[in-house]
Amino acid sequence: MLRDAALDGHTHVNCAIVNYQSIIEVSHSIRFDADYFHPKYEKLINNIKRYPPGWNTLGNLVNIKDANFNPDDETQYKYIELANIGNNGEIISCITELGANLPTRARRKVATGDVIVSSVEGSLERIALITEEYDNALCSTGFYVIHSETLKPGVLLALLKSKMGQHQLKRGCSGTILTAINKEEFKNIILPIVACAEQVEQLICDAFDLRKQAVQRYTKAQTLLLAELGLTNQQPKYRSIDRSIDRSIDRSITFVKNFSDTKNAERIDADYFQPKWDYIVAAIKNYPGGWDTLGNLTTLKKCVEVGSKEYLETGIPFVRVSNLSPFEITQEKYISEELYAELREHQPKQGEILLSKDATPGLAYYLREVPEKMIPAGGILRLKNKTDKIGNEYLTLVLNSVLTQEQVNRDVGGSVILHWRPDQVSGTVIPILHAEKQAAIEQKVIESFNLRKRAKELLEHAKNAVEIAIEQDEQTAIEGLASVSQRTDA
Repeated sequence: MLRDAALDGHTHVNCAIVNYQSIIEVSHSIRFDADYFHPKYEKLINNIKRYPPGWNTLGNLVNIKDANFNPDDETQYKYIELANIGNNGEIISCITELGANLPTRARRKVATGDVIVSSVEGSLERIALITEEYDNALCSTGFYVIHSETLKPGVLLALLKSKMGQHQLKRGCSGTILTAINKEEFKNIILPIVACAEQVEQLICDAFDLRKQAVQRYTKAQTLLLAELGLTNQQPKYRSIDRSIDRSIDRSITFVKNFSDTKNAERIDADYFQPKWDYIVAAIKNYPGGWDTLGNLTTLKKCVEVGSKEYLETGIPFVRVSNLSPFEITQEKYISEELYAELREHQPKQGEILLSKDATPGLAYYLREVPEKMIPAGGILRLKNKTDKIGNEYLTLVLNSVLTQEQVNRDVGGSVILHWRPDQVSGTVIPILHAEKQAAIEQKVIESFNLRKRAKELLEHAKNAVEIAIEQDEQTAIEGLASVSQRTDA
């Protein structure tokens, strides 16, 4: 008898009786822990096995690509980590590095049509479909890379993102220090062969088409910004020192600064004074419409740390820097309602901008809508616009642009974790574009946001459809997908 007990003043015990033969048949790693045999998992598995069109194990449906790839030191690769995976099955960013600079865990090579699945508990929802843009990229060994000739990639994505996939991924996790799902448990996840697969695949394709359009709109907004400042396809010029001092010095990589410059900056490292930083700042300060510092344009409030001992599997989202991107906030760690009540003053508000200052500094997300309950971590600042000279959508775009990122690259310090000090954040220079230019940029950003929102809705419909097919019936799922498709066509 395996027990999962909870006492609240009254004696009530939830029990599941499992015979040893069932443990041998079901638990591929010989699991004896009660949670593995929780009734919710048993019900889920039974529903899938009773599904009329049939089912199969993941190991029979996909090829797991787990051969190590050794990157060439001189070749540039796109590299995908957990933090690069969005909520909606897409890759929202990546790192581009020479093979020599990649972490040792960058050993999985992906191809168009692959699906990558996080194996680590707490991030099992980080699942993404590899599109042409990331063909031949590398990803962390923390992912399973799978490809199926039986299931379309969009269907595979929807199944693994659904309740059926997520419950089984979580169920299969084990370990003491790092809790993850091993290969054997992963292969033995069972998936239904859904009859509505064609409609689900089409919905996923539509969602990714919308996301592609969203990226194009956002890129256009960035291009408008740089073009207005005269920075499109421009490169900073280095100022050489007198070669009579040392004939071996290459003019292309040398520059001169006065001692007063180092004194004012309180920095003496050469990297801080690279001409490209001056070039960016000069372009902003020379803009006819004017400029100002971020500290003059906004109020900045630091958020709070709670400590890992407060983390829960469910509850109020605790937003860390790794959960922040220009396009969304992901969820991974949670805190209790009681702790949230104590920290309520740190609850972000609609109209604020969340900006990272540590680890991956310079990521900004604008809260266009009333946010759900959440507490951001201490590595995040809350910005509130205090002037009518600049729009929030425009300001957020600037913060995520090369204009701010280069100022961040100049400023940051820290040997293990990068830190962008609040005074440096406040001193960041922001161009004040003419009102009509800001409006044009903001329109593109809003269009991009709306397209992403619609893409997210389509993914949710696809996930819901496969769940309805199992829990209710196939016809209801197909009818629901048909109504969504009609709205999409309209």
